[in-house]
Amino acid sequence: MRFTKYAHACVALEKDGTRLVIDPGTFTPEAAEAVSRAHAVLITHEHFDHFDEEVVSSALQAQPDLHVYAPAPVVGTLGCHDGRVRAVAAGDTFAFGSFTVTVHGHRHALIHEDIPRPDNVGYLVDDGVLYHPGDAYFVPDASVHTLLLPTSGPWTKLGEAADYVRAVKPEQIIQIHELMLSDLGQQSTAALLGENGLTGTPITRLTPGTTIQL
Repeated sequence: MRFTKYAHACVALEKDGTRLVIDPGTFTPEAAEAVSRAHAVLITHEHFDHFDEEVVSSALQAQPDLHVYAPAPVVGTLGCHDGRVRAVAAGDTFAFGSFTVTVHGHRHALIHEDIPRPDNVGYLVDDGVLYHPGDAYFVPDASVHTLLLPTSGPWTKLGEAADYVRAVKPEQIIQIHELMLSDLGQQSTAALLGENGLTGTPITRLTPGTTIQL
């Protein structure tokens, strides 16, 4: 599949003429453009940096064949749109085009006891080719080739991120959720978590808009 990294948590996957977009949020300037080219949008949770309600709602009106998969609170916000918006939860499996997707995890990572934890799911695509965890360090019970690793945010911690990578055991890491780090911070984080750091796993930093083959 072709993988495109957008700013922050948003990515696109393309295979056999089908394009999936995951987590087009308000921190992603290219969100509307990415969604306009999508056949399906997958949303991990309701936070604005992962779910731009205006962008997705407008796309559902303008693109009659667009489908959305998301936790129930997001579906409650968007409405069902004649079944094109579907609620998913841990344990679900669905196919879209030639993609197969399994759903993992339940809750957003803890920020603070005073802050509610929304539903958060991760998406494992094509039997482990890629895993997008949203905002959680949930370890799927499956092999993962490419792990999309969040590296900044009020809930992240580098030590926990390192233990998470060790638990998942991916063959490679691609950094996401990076916008709260300066360039120096991203370099330092990659060095600590990468192949010569705590995990022994290659980590890739992609400039937004970059497309690679997985």
